[in-house]
Amino acid sequence: MTGRLYGVGLGPGDPELVTVKTARLIGEADVIAYHAARHGRSIARSIALPYLREGQIEELLLYPLTTETTDHPGGYQGALDDFYAGCAERLAAHLDAGRTVVVLSEGDPLFYGSYMHMHKRLAHRYPTEVVPGVTSVSAASAVLGRPLVERDEVLTVLPGTLPAEVLAERLRGTDSAAVLKLGRTFEKVRDALAEAGRLDDAWYVERATMGAERVAPLKDVDADGVPYFSLALLASPAERTFVPEPPVAEGRGEVTVIGLGPAGRPWLTPEAQEALAAATDLVGYGPYVDRVAPNPRQRRHRTDNRVEAERARHALELAAAGARVAVVSSGDPGVFAMASAVLEEAAAGFPDVPVRIVPGLTAAQAVASRAGAPLGHDYCVLSLSDLLKPWDVVADRLTAAAKADLVLALYNPASRSRTWQLAAARDLLLEHRDAATPVVVGRDVGGAQESVTVTTLGELDPAQVDMRCLLIVGSSTTRVTARGVVYTPRRYP
Repeated sequence: MTGRLYGVGLGPGDPELVTVKTARLIGEADVIAYHAARHGRSIARSIALPYLREGQIEELLLYPLTTETTDHPGGYQGALDDFYAGCAERLAAHLDAGRTVVVLSEGDPLFYGSYMHMHKRLAHRYPTEVVPGVTSVSAASAVLGRPLVERDEVLTVLPGTLPAEVLAERLRGTDSAAVLKLGRTFEKVRDALAEAGRLDDAWYVERATMGAERVAPLKDVDADGVPYFSLALLASPAERTFVPEPPVAEGRGEVTVIGLGPAGRPWLTPEAQEALAAATDLVGYGPYVDRVAPNPRQRRHRTDNRVEAERARHALELAAAGARVAVVSSGDPGVFAMASAVLEEAAAGFPDVPVRIVPGLTAAQAVASRAGAPLGHDYCVLSLSDLLKPWDVVADRLTAAAKADLVLALYNPASRSRTWQLAAARDLLLEHRDAATPVVVGRDVGGAQESVTVTTLGELDPAQVDMRCLLIVGSSTTRVTARGVVYTPRRYP
């Protein structure tokens, strides 16, 4: 069985910019191969050094020449072709013996990299994989802190070895450009930039991300001592014309009332996530605020559950001072939650503060989905709380819904201080609804203590229901299957 060949990109020089995959492959390899000039020092090996291990075979692929002349019958290119062929056969011997061979390449293996010469000669003979790396162009843009291209702009990558007139023509006709392989070509590249009218915009980046990194306007660089590992960069023209917007002025804030859904992040809509991310301040009942992941740039204002009006006013005051405020509610903010409270207070005293409502998945929908489809036909949503409306109103509405044969979703069925209302509601419903009517009791749906119980109206035990529950009471057509699935048919008899 033959070995496997890997060409791995090491990035521009900083060993921390080596990808996780490349680091792993280097550590696992039987053979590490790398190119070097005749002095024998390899930048690629120095970058990979933290990931090498004891006992690995190293294959130094030493170039026979760089820029000097040669008496090879095929000239300069012929000498290099023979060199690459010899290197390939050395690596093939390891691959034939079943060894894993990793060829190191600065930057990206297939972007002006030496590895490509091995790839062309070996990839068709052995299992091969190329692992990309951060290019010198990307590194230069990053250390310069300027974008390469935006929108429909064109980036042109050029070797400095091109003739001066070709360089000038290409530089004149592109938005952004990177000119590589400077070294001895620096003066020619500088003249080409001047000829193209681009010299004032050009930057010089030397050994990007390495210890000897250097950045300067290219026109100010002395040609003496410019190394091969440097490049000229023309960044995005859009960056030069960009004018930052002034900071948001006071009074331009807003309030967004956001539904968090019934439980954790999986129930949160993308629109709600986006609105939460944009907020400077979070306002809400403490446990609901706690459901939003902490962000140190955001201020969090946790309040008690019984101060909706005060909470709404506080949010509006923050927005009036310029804050982007997210008021959070469980479920949907427009269903027995904070949307109405915020809009009431805004109408009363903050007419100039924009208020936006972002919907959320309701508790009724969540409980119904766990049980089946009990809300498959007309239904009514009621709160059994008599804190903000008299019980007589609650009773009248229960009776009307029961007479109309509507499925009921009952919010706020009980609390520590409200212990009798659910039993009273059950008795009212039994005056108009069969005792065998299906009832779904959902508790903490989506949470760690989720439970869903299917019972009947006659057997409903109010003692088993608390504030974290929601009840769905079926109509005369609601059915329970043999497997306990509850649904209300779409057609009414």
